[in-house]
Amino acid sequence: MLTRPCVVLVSTYELGHQPFGLASPAAWLRAAGAEVSCLDLAVDQPDVETLRRADLVAFYLPMHTATRIAAEWIPRVREINPRARLAAYGLYAPMNDDLLRRLGVGAVIGGEFEESLTALVTSPGRELPLISLDRLAFRVPDRAALPALDRYAYLTMPDGSHRVAGYTEATRGCKHMCRHCPIVPVYGGRFRVVDREVVLADVGQLVAAGADHITFGDPDFFNGPAHARALVTELHRRHPELTYDATIKVEHLRRRERDLPLLKETGCVLVTCAVESFDEAVLDRFDKRHTADDVARVVTVLRELGLALNPTFVAFTPWTSPEGYLGFLARIAELGLVGSVAPVQYSIRLLIPAGSELLKLGEVADLAEEFDPRALCHPWRHPDPVVDALYRQVLEIVRTGLAASTGRGELFAQLWAAAAVFAGRDGAEPPGRERWGLRTRVPTLSEPWYCCAEPTEEQLAPKV
Repeated sequence: MLTRPCVVLVSTYELGHQPFGLASPAAWLRAAGAEVSCLDLAVDQPDVETLRRADLVAFYLPMHTATRIAAEWIPRVREINPRARLAAYGLYAPMNDDLLRRLGVGAVIGGEFEESLTALVTSPGRELPLISLDRLAFRVPDRAALPALDRYAYLTMPDGSHRVAGYTEATRGCKHMCRHCPIVPVYGGRFRVVDREVVLADVGQLVAAGADHITFGDPDFFNGPAHARALVTELHRRHPELTYDATIKVEHLRRRERDLPLLKETGCVLVTCAVESFDEAVLDRFDKRHTADDVARVVTVLRELGLALNPTFVAFTPWTSPEGYLGFLARIAELGLVGSVAPVQYSIRLLIPAGSELLKLGEVADLAEEFDPRALCHPWRHPDPVVDALYRQVLEIVRTGLAASTGRGELFAQLWAAAAVFAGRDGAEPPGRERWGLRTRVPTLSEPWYCCAEPTEEQLAPKV
């Protein structure tokens, strides 16, 4: 009797979501006859005995934080099971190919990973591409072996009630070429649509497992607007009480204002939007294809519709100045977004991963240092040491505020006071508090960290 190959899929961190990146390949591998176990190190202790039995251990690397944590775990897994074949897959796998192979990873898979990952079991001698963008016939993710949804992020509604949040993806990749984005080196401006019925079936099983809210994890939900419209229309028909959130570019929100009422009508309660900056020069360097005026228009339209905005920023860049940072805070206040901005967004510092399109800009290439295999990025120092000192002060205020559950209004006031000192405007008052947007509570996810948030030392430490 032939023995079924034993595969362990490992997620280290996926922004507080039940890992879609384990559930999707699990369906493919089980269909191919493999025995599949799923290990989410963000919520579970490792099953050492299962790791010892594994023929293949594959780490899912969707983001920088997950990759840094995996880099600490991979050597330990090799100690536990020296005979197992190791693989790494996901967005950050190909850009860290050299490092992963030095750690002992034999197969590195980027792009559309399910078929290649399955081939490691069904055709072990087959040569696999580092990045595959083949169009796949997606399967309904298999979530049977994953931890329960109530162990993951939840949504807090304005009335204080909580909604269990499931997570799925309707598209992958992105058709845009924002220079600072880690998707671009892998997908190069292409995206792939997940069949609508597959998405709806996945949502159905998430609802059956207790979800009353869905996070669509697409890099941009409006990359395929017709797909998005048809999906949310049918989603609402099948699950009229279900709410959802999605990530959409400012550019798309401006161009497709006529579609925004449909989002509201079908249960959308929150739109995450990578605003990044209000500085036109920074937006141009990032190739964001929107302006500060576009952001203001989006804020107005969403507010009129009753759709909450979750803006994300890259607050510290090589082009940030103390005066510019204070202006950044002033613009948030003027737009009434103080109550909408997750505290960590005030302290996000530009991350330059391997292969970043930003390195094609001479001014960035001159500033960036050699790739740091521990930090998994090109470190950089601001030309003005005062800005780096301001960053450290902001980071400390945010960390302390989060630990103390400081309200967003009070935290903003602390940041303003500190930034005003650095900008030579000690004692300056922020724009009128009546415009801060604190009276109208907005839905918030319990884990608001974005993809460039740094992992904590506790996260990085193996627990075996």
